[in-house]
Amino acid sequence: MKKLLNMWDKKVHVKSSLEPKSGQHALFIGRWQPLHLGHQEMFKQAINEGKNVLIAIRDIKPDEKNPFTPEQVKQNIEEFYKDLISEEMIKVIIIPDICSIEFGRGVGYDIIERIPPQEIHDISATKIREQMKKEGKL
Repeated sequence: MKKLLNMWDKKVHVKSSLEPKSGQHALFIGRWQPLHLGHQEMFKQAINEGKNVLIAIRDIKPDEKNPFTPEQVKQNIEEFYKDLISEEMIKVIIIPDICSIEFGRGVGYDIIERIPPQEIHDISATKIREQMKKEGKL
């Protein structure tokens, strides 16, 4: 797994003019339907940079593409990351559904795109859900 961590790239779209402070979090917003290796590796990128991670779950109604409720997703993530949560390195919250992420100038935080290696990029939550259906897990 170390090999995958070293192959990630990142693009800083906005650089903060403020210095990072202790206790701040890197925010990741998603559906996490379900949490998979690609998500986990993305979070590791921030953690390995010494950042805390805030995982925000969009509050969406379950449907074919989103079979789990936000509460089920939160429970799944909290179970997976229980040790890092107890160490206060990860927090998990549910947020209202969003249509965009917008910002003004001088926002006081970086806006960073994490660019995965191809083997992580190719992980598909859709394929994972299809396999879960075949196995009777959905």
